[in-house]
This record gives sequence, structure tokens and C-alpha cells, in this order.
Amino acid sequence: MSKKLNKLQGFQGVSGPVVTIVMDGVGLAPDTPGNAVKTAYTPVLDMLMSKYPTVSLKAHGTAVGLPSDDDMGNSEVGHNALGAGQVFAQGAKLVSNSIESGKMFASATWQELIGNVKASGGVLHFLGLFSDGNVHSHIDHLKAMVRQAKAEGIKTVRIHTLIDGRDVGETSALEYIDPFEAFLADLNDASFDAAIASGGGRMTITMDRYEANWAMVELGWKTHVLGEGRQFSCAAEAVKTYREESKVIDQDLPPFVIAKDGKPLGTVNDGDSVIFYNFRGDRSIEISKAFDGGNEFDKFDRVRVPRVVYAGMLEYDGDLHIPKKYLVSPPEITNTMSEYLADAGVAQLAISETQKYGHVTYFWNGNKSGKFSEELETYIEVPSDVVPFEQRPWMKCAEITDKLIECLESGKYQYLRVNFPNGDMVGHTGSLAATRCSMEALDLQLGRLLPVIDRLGGVALLTADHGNADEMYETDKKGQPKVGKDGSYKAKTSHTLNRVPCIIYDNTPAKEAYTVKADEGQFGLSNVAATMVNLLGYEAPDMWDTSIISVK
Repeated sequence: MSKKLNKLQGFQGVSGPVVTIVMDGVGLAPDTPGNAVKTAYTPVLDMLMSKYPTVSLKAHGTAVGLPSDDDMGNSEVGHNALGAGQVFAQGAKLVSNSIESGKMFASATWQELIGNVKASGGVLHFLGLFSDGNVHSHIDHLKAMVRQAKAEGIKTVRIHTLIDGRDVGETSALEYIDPFEAFLADLNDASFDAAIASGGGRMTITMDRYEANWAMVELGWKTHVLGEGRQFSCAAEAVKTYREESKVIDQDLPPFVIAKDGKPLGTVNDGDSVIFYNFRGDRSIEISKAFDGGNEFDKFDRVRVPRVVYAGMLEYDGDLHIPKKYLVSPPEITNTMSEYLADAGVAQLAISETQKYGHVTYFWNGNKSGKFSEELETYIEVPSDVVPFEQRPWMKCAEITDKLIECLESGKYQYLRVNFPNGDMVGHTGSLAATRCSMEALDLQLGRLLPVIDRLGGVALLTADHGNADEMYETDKKGQPKVGKDGSYKAKTSHTLNRVPCIIYDNTPAKEAYTVKADEGQFGLSNVAATMVNLLGYEAPDMWDTSIISVK
């Protein structure tokens, strides 16, 4: 079916390039000591927000398809909304609905996982992020599946915990481990044995993304599958010991193996079934490739490859069909901006560094890996450094800008989108000083980029996918930083519930032909797509959320 865009009446659009600049993790928040966006030296961003039309966008909760407005936004759903111009029910909500309706447990995949273990006398393994952050996973989903496994006669269950400390409090691991151990103790009896078998920090093992660091996945494989690593009697002991020895926050905890009488409690063996219970795709693909890859897998030596039935919570990549089996179908995101622009013959560029490259391509295009037009679309990935982000908080923003300016000056592209990851990736480290530095580095690049857009007669829309750098300390109900008993502030490493800026930077004659609508708090990320195609001179499709501008 043709994805037709009609020309706007009375407005031909901007003569030069139209650019969407995603300042990842840069939210709007009060000017408190923990606001790295406000406390950083950012003269360009300050000028933009004082001089140019700015509205605030909702970037969390129901505005991006999550179950409730208590749910933080994230980069995946944020870029889905930005690129689709619509709001679709997202992973957490899909999984919760499937569990509550019983649809998951009636699925052929669940029945195959259960049937395999019953037939082999093997073990059912659950591997995933161990928290209620609701960004990659939710511990309630895990509990529901463990309960159902017992109800269906499974004898042995092993849980492999990826400790969070990123989408939840940075040292909150025991707040999940202790109640979960009590939950298992209540379930266990003479015929059912469920236990935590391994774990480690989410930024240390298993949950790499975009193939930035396969060594993380290899370390996870050795920990979960082979049972190799430092042994402890329980997960709580591992966390307490590593905190004392390493002085690291939860997301950086080293791997651990739970053992009894010197033997790992839960290695993965022939005849077992494995469920990776994260619902978000970006950090789920590589471990899925390791389990599903067969003899063609060459990213690391798996040493031993058990014959198992493996499934993900969702299909993490719908084009490459990763994994081969999954429990819940992902949202079908249709009628995206990239598809419409390609059909209209608009040449497009998407660029970021590795850490967010998939967000301006795969997620932006509605969880689609391929292009809509090989001729009209160009994707550029600047390789990210494989170092802790607080050590190089400028990341690759200068290199991204170098390449983006080159592409702008080529005159080849009418529409360009870019993601600068600094505010999010460095914000997740919990380091206020590093995050300030990351914002200042970004500001320098905006100062290079905007004059080029001006010279070419172009327009930029600057926004973010969610907040993060705007709250680097945990806050109280009044939005003020929480103070510990020693008088210090407690670092915050998760996203925020704050709105994000949307700045329309236009110094062209075209700005006289439209007005920016009053910000009455109703706009969300999904309003950006219609705005961009309007600036290009096209009407937005009827199914998209309304534009932020009105043509006079």
C-alpha cells in the first residue's frame, strides 16, 4: 500500500535541510544541585531555550505506551514514539496483559519450554534483569512464570539474576533479592526446587547491546551456562561481599555463581529450557544469538553448547527473527515517518555512535532492522569507546558532529536525524561531575552544528527521548535532593519522570509561515513526526498525533 504524503497548502516547507537532534537523556527539571543540565556550562542550550520557541513534551508513562504514568520512559519506547508519530502499547504492558489473560501460558512456545523439561527431567532456567524498573524487565513477570512452572509440574527452576542499579536505585539489589528468596522459600517443597543460581551487574555481564562489547556476553555465558566464576552460598552474600571489596554500585558488580558443596547450583545442560525474560530488545539480542546461533556462532568460544529449548520474552528483532522462539508478540508498529518519507522520495540520514545507533535506526523505524529504501536512506554508526562512560564523558559527540556536518554540506539529504548519547549514558553512571562534562561537550557540538544548518537554510528540532541528566540525585516529593545521614546526596542512575524540551530552531524566512502552538502540556514525543514532515512541506498522515506547528 502506498504511503502517500500530500503537500501542505500555503507552505512549501523549508528550503534547506530539516534536522531532528535527540539530546538523549536531557530532561526538564528544577534547578537543583543534582541537575547536571542546569549546573553545566551550556551557553548554546541556554540561548536556544530563551530565544527560540520551546515546548515541553511528555516522555514517560502512557504517553509512550507504558502501563502507567509512574513508569519512566526509556530510549526504546521514546524513539518508537518519535519515529512513528503514534503511541503503541509497549513491552511491559504487552507482557503484563499476556500473563493476566493467560495467553502467554497457553502459547505454543511456553508449552514447548515446559514439555521439553518434563520429557528430559531437566531444569527450567530464567535469565534476565532482576528488578521492577519496568524498562527492560519486571520481577513480577518472573514471579508469575515461576508460579506457573510449579503449577504445571516442573520440578527444578534456576534463576540467573542480572543485578540492576540503573533503572532503579544504584544500591537496591538486596531490596529485590531478600523478598525474592522469601518468595521462593514459600513455593519450595518436596516436589519443587527453585533457587537463584548465578548473577552479576548488568553492565558487567550478559546485557551488552549493538555488539559494542561481546566480552560482556562471553562472561555471562561462562557464569550462567558453564557455572564458572567465584562461588557464594547465596546472592545476598555475593552482593555484600563485592560491595565491600570492590566499592562499586550494583550495575557494575562482578559475576557470581551460587554453589553447594563446591558445585555450581544451576549450570545449563542438555535437555534444559531457558527463558530470557527481558522484554526490551536492545540488550537481549546478543545473548539470544549465543543460545540460538548454532555452529555458525563465532563471537566467542562458548566451550560447551547445551542442547536446550531457548525463548525470549519477545521477538527482539522482527526482521532477523531473534530469537527463534518467543513468548509474547511485540507491538506491530506501522506507518512510521521513515516509511512515509521514503515513499515521498525524501533522502534521509540517521547517525549516532554505537550506543544509540540502533535507536535512530531500528527503534525509530518501528523495530525494523532494514531500510525502507536503500537508495534514499543512509545510516552511519560511529564506533563507541569501550570504556566506562564517566572516564570519557564527551563520548563521540565531536566525531558524530564532524560526520553530520559533512553530510549536511553534501546537499544530499533533506531530512537528517542524530542522537547524541551523552546525557543518558553518562547520566547512568551516577557521576554528577562527569555528566556535567558530558553536557558541556554536547553544548560545544551544538555550537558547531547550528551555524551550518543556518548557512544551508535549514531548520532543527532539538528534543530528548526521556530525562536522566536532569536528576543526578534521588529526590524527595518536593523535587529536592535527598540527604543521607552523613549529609551527602544519594546518586541517581535511572531515568526520570520529567518532561523533555522541544526547541524549534529556525532562522529562515519559512518561520513567518507557521506558528508554534501554545504549550498546554498536552504534547508528547509522538507529536514530533508530524512536526518534521510539516517543516518539510507535507501534510502529516491522519493516524499520526498532531503537529506542534500550525501553518498560517
